[in-house]
Amino acid sequence: MSTREKGPVLIVSESDDLHAAAMEATLREHHGIHPLRLDLRDFPQESGSFRLDRAGVARSLTGTAGLDEVRAVWWRRPHPSRVPAGVRADDNAYRQAECDGFVQGLLWSLPARWVNDPGCDRIAHRKIVQLDTAVRAGCAVPETLVTNDPDEAREFIESCGDRVVFKRTGTSRAEFAETRLVGTAELDRLTGIRWAPTTFQRYIDPECDLRVVWVDGQEWAVRIDSRAGAGRVDSRLDTSVGFTPTRLPATVSKSLATLMGTLGLSFGVLDLRVGIDGEHYFLEVNPQGQFAYLEIKTGLPIFTSLANLLAHGDGAVSGW
Repeated sequence: MSTREKGPVLIVSESDDLHAAAMEATLREHHGIHPLRLDLRDFPQESGSFRLDRAGVARSLTGTAGLDEVRAVWWRRPHPSRVPAGVRADDNAYRQAECDGFVQGLLWSLPARWVNDPGCDRIAHRKIVQLDTAVRAGCAVPETLVTNDPDEAREFIESCGDRVVFKRTGTSRAEFAETRLVGTAELDRLTGIRWAPTTFQRYIDPECDLRVVWVDGQEWAVRIDSRAGAGRVDSRLDTSVGFTPTRLPATVSKSLATLMGTLGLSFGVLDLRVGIDGEHYFLEVNPQGQFAYLEIKTGLPIFTSLANLLAHGDGAVSGW
């Protein structure tokens, strides 16, 4: 085993992230690995350096010993650097760009196993990229319009001849945004999308919802009985209904494998909806999605699977 394969695992996330804390415990318990934790908001209060000379390359960040030996990085929930504000806005923008450029370059240059590769992660967060890739991968996708044109939105809603949902197009750490049905009030406010492009999608009446945690080809699929609860439109709103481990049809698994491979993701949390017509509709994939509650409710060894991937490059779990 190479020196790097014996090295630490680096988790880049918020300091109070419960998923990161649970992964840290799992790596210690199952692999004897004491991972490094890094919240990018601590830079530039902490010092860092990148040095290249005849001796080779050396990277350092205060409080993150052994950076050059890192075997794997979980790019969990990275933040920009937190640069104190100065007097001039131009100075603030310059400092922010320099700090982000340094710390991101320092980490992204690591020849480690990435979950996920930061470039692929950033592109895959774009919902339009996901939808286009899903169609090309053979996934069923509800009729969708993403637009800031109120007239085109109104025409799409009318043309569907059925209920339509609307949801966010971008992603951020702002307040949770619910997927909702378009009603009279929303039709009256359509002019507002001029300044906020919105995703409209034909509503799929659910038989159930599926949340699939993808760990480098290992599928951990959970059936959510959304039809029985308050989350019939958005299953993320109701955790009181039944959550049951399940398996995907082979054709769906094949399409998801193509999707994730094309997006370059080794990890992601996918939302699917099984319609009353029996079709499995792709809704979205979150490369940094939440999954702890799925393990709590079902007993699926998702953290163990992801820890195995980080430690050894294989997400398989013995006995499953």
